[in-house]
Amino acid sequence: MTLDMFIQHTFNALTLGSLYGLIAIGYTMVYGILRLINFAHGDIFMISAYFVFFGITLLNLPWVAAVILSIAGTALFGVMVDRIAYRPLRDAPRISALISAIGVSFFIENICLVLFTGVPKPMPRLEMLVTVMQFGNIRILPLAIFVPVSSFLLVAGLLWILYRTPPGLAMRAISKDIETTRLMGVRVDRIIALTFAIGSALAAAAGIMWALRYPQIHPFMGVFPGFKAFIAAVLGGIGSVQGAMIGGLLLGFIEIMIIAFFPELSGYRDAFAFVLLIMILFVKPTGLMGEKLEDKI
Repeated sequence: MTLDMFIQHTFNALTLGSLYGLIAIGYTMVYGILRLINFAHGDIFMISAYFVFFGITLLNLPWVAAVILSIAGTALFGVMVDRIAYRPLRDAPRISALISAIGVSFFIENICLVLFTGVPKPMPRLEMLVTVMQFGNIRILPLAIFVPVSSFLLVAGLLWILYRTPPGLAMRAISKDIETTRLMGVRVDRIIALTFAIGSALAAAAGIMWALRYPQIHPFMGVFPGFKAFIAAVLGGIGSVQGAMIGGLLLGFIEIMIIAFFPELSGYRDAFAFVLLIMILFVKPTGLMGEKLEDKI
């Protein structure tokens, strides 16, 4: 492989990995607070792309306005999912909430299939983001720079919220002991709703950027990105925001570079992520940055 090709693939890997990381953060935030895997998170990712599509095609909104409306609408949608499907099961066994999460995922996918049909729709794109830039033999889309930069800025903003604001302090307290936090006067349900809103907003940003890179929108577009983002969250250490982004970047680089060096394995690209998940669960089940599990007698 030439140096030019390596640089080209590095940009591709950085773009893919940062998207996985953004989606993974939503998984890891909800798990950190509720110890729940929100399997509907990939479908929330999908909803954001439809919001942009209909905002532009039906409401004739400018692209930026449609994106802002999509992120706000998706955040509200995530809060509604929590309010309807998860909040009534707060005190129920965790298996009940897990079953509810799977049910919500199937419901969202199938209601979108009925409403929007299974025919893929084209994602409206800004020309400035998809006009190829040529640097010698290297061809790079501005999108390959826009996506990682936007992702890192969003993660930096999230870390500021978590470590520099009262709601962030409340989130971290709930992740340690929800009952004690409630006794201290914190409105736990409101903070959990805020967690779903932030996680869904990040998924919306990832969904929009994903649809810009792979410009086909359909009801099942969030399934495999959602699975892989979950793997990224486990790889980095589920419950850790920084770990989710690092896990996403690692997964993106592993996928792209294996295909770059061994193109004959391209048909097995999705399988690599699941093999990696099995290996991580065997070797280090808490992930790279996960908390060490204590033995309980």
